Amino acid sequence: MRKKFFKIIPAFLISLNLSAQNADFKNYTQVIGGSPQTYDLVAIPGGEFLMGSPVSEKGRKKDEGPQKKVKIDPFWMGKFEVTWDIYDLYAFKNMEKEMAARHPDPENSLAKTDGSTRPSPPYVDMSFGMGRSGYPAINMTQYAAIHFCKWLYEKTGIFYRLPTEAEWEYACRAGSKTTYSFGNDVSKLGDYAWFEKNSDGSYKKVGQKKPNTFGLYDMHGNVMEWTLDQYIPDYYAKKTGTEKFAPVTELYPTSVRGGSWVDAPEVLRSAARTSSTPDWKILDPQLPKSEWWLTSASFVGFRVVRPVTVPSKEEIDAYYNPTLIEDY
Repeated sequence: MRKKFFKIIPAFLISLNLSAQNADFKNYTQVIGGSPQTYDLVAIPGGEFLMGSPVSEKGRKKDEGPQKKVKIDPFWMGKFEVTWDIYDLYAFKNMEKEMAARHPDPENSLAKTDGSTRPSPPYVDMSFGMGRSGYPAINMTQYAAIHFCKWLYEKTGIFYRLPTEAEWEYACRAGSKTTYSFGNDVSKLGDYAWFEKNSDGSYKKVGQKKPNTFGLYDMHGNVMEWTLDQYIPDYYAKKTGTEKFAPVTELYPTSVRGGSWVDAPEVLRSAARTSSTPDWKILDPQLPKSEWWLTSASFVGFRVVRPVTVPSKEEIDAYYNPTLIEDY
């Protein structure tokens, strides 16, 4: 029996694709075996939307156009940004083992991740003292975020990945066509986001502000979020109707979205795009610089998605094993 999402989201806001939305397509909580941690995911209905911003939008940049109609398949998305509580289980094998010794692990997920590729231990606390439990994990590279998804797949048997830029903007907009998911009134931004004017100089625990219509928290602000895409300034002009995302072929720049606790309101707009830069590793003493950590990007984190249509084994292997591009 199909769910009728029209009761939740006005039909005039979004064209829904209900082909995959049956009784199993609903919000759920992913249990992280051998630990007390869970991760909530929200069912995002498929549909079409205009990606990018109109030329009339205040704060608009050239890389947000021309607007492009994009079709999105249904998927699940993390209700919150991935927190240190979960990320540290991946990043620190000993912590994962200690947790598994104290918490039920009926699926023996610890054994499944024994050979997982993990980050090199950081030489400093990567939260930089701003808070850890309940706070979004930060300072990881896109490469590290992809390997977290691989670890989660090995642990749960469910395919997770980073969102594409198109999926991210679609989920952020939640049916809206306005500057922000809640409208155009920037005076209301503080109800939904942590940004330069209300953050007091640090990121915050996830889920403290109002969610968007889809039920996603912190899509505007708190920390920027990695996407799957290479950042290409004129990508919308080049993008075809069938191309899902821009594959990464160069280390810089890649695309992050959402703005953060250090940013001005215009960077938090639904259509705003940010590109990664080498400066995000400026304090890294390693040569070549770490493929895992961003020592100067305490404003970058991520959340994961799960597509309804499961990729083939070959596609999964290709996604989880990107070519390592060494930094300079």
